[in-house]
Amino acid sequence: MNPVTAADVARMTDALYIDGPWRGRKSTKFWTLLVLAAVIATAGVIADSTATVIGAMIVAPLMTPILGTALAVVMADRRHLLLSVGYVLGGALAVVGIAFAMGLAISTPDGFASNTQVAARISPRLIDLVAALATGTVGAFALVRSDISDTLPGVAIAISLVPPLAVVGLLLEVGDYQAATGAALLFGTNVAAIVATGTAVLLGYRVREVARSAGLGVGVLTGRTLLAVVALVVVVTIPLAAGSAAVAADQSLAAQTLPVAKRWAGASGWQVESLEAKAGAVYVVAIGPAPAPEPGALRRLMNIEGLGGAELNVELVDGGAYLCRPEAVVCTRPKPTE
Repeated sequence: MNPVTAADVARMTDALYIDGPWRGRKSTKFWTLLVLAAVIATAGVIADSTATVIGAMIVAPLMTPILGTALAVVMADRRHLLLSVGYVLGGALAVVGIAFAMGLAISTPDGFASNTQVAARISPRLIDLVAALATGTVGAFALVRSDISDTLPGVAIAISLVPPLAVVGLLLEVGDYQAATGAALLFGTNVAAIVATGTAVLLGYRVREVARSAGLGVGVLTGRTLLAVVALVVVVTIPLAAGSAAVAADQSLAAQTLPVAKRWAGASGWQVESLEAKAGAVYVVAIGPAPAPEPGALRRLMNIEGLGGAELNVELVDGGAYLCRPEAVVCTRPKPTE
């Protein structure tokens, strides 16, 4: 492990602490980049564009005050800790507000139900925490080691901060509060992971000792402070574990139901177009020619197979072709050509 010098500590504090007046150079840089990132991220989510969302991740400056929080914890610097936390919370609220306003101006007919950018951010699991911890460690390592700072754009992409907040604002605007809570949990997971791993890396590099020997202001770091950092991770772990368990249960339910549904559909010459399980309920889409299979038959088969506790939703799509002439009330099947 390469030793940290006093110059490194000075570089880190200058890069992470947003000092000066609200209209000062650092503050205006932060808010300008944040507003632009919020607009880009929200537009990318609305357009369901992965490339645009990635662009917002690179522009977003939220990583600065989050890592600044970790540095302030290590240095036991109460003033900069409060400032950094304030920038994180204020920035998060600003992004949610911008996304909410853009959602008002640009309506969506299905409330983002089919949007892949939204779907990817509303059901965080434990694996998301694992990824966030690893990515946060890389970010803190790149901060300490200026010779590998070229990895920071990759860290910005991997540790999604602004896009989940944009999703929160858009979902609040359409009234989907449960999904908005999931996106907010993903943001909180990423923040907790960055603060925890950043604190651990900075302590491992003995930043406190170097700063003290250089005559820089270092406060008293208590075990209670470190416990609070650990508690952040524990707090997000509990709902993430519950979410992971729910996803695993749904995947198991879908896997058990699929062969039953295929047997039911195949008996009528139909096929299962899609089958998924959500929150303990099964959703089946089947397609084929008339006559359609009886949904009740699938219900009975599921009961026999021990799947009677799952709610069943069946959508039958008649695979035949229809001709619907202009202003016609009834659509007809075209006669087959000889």
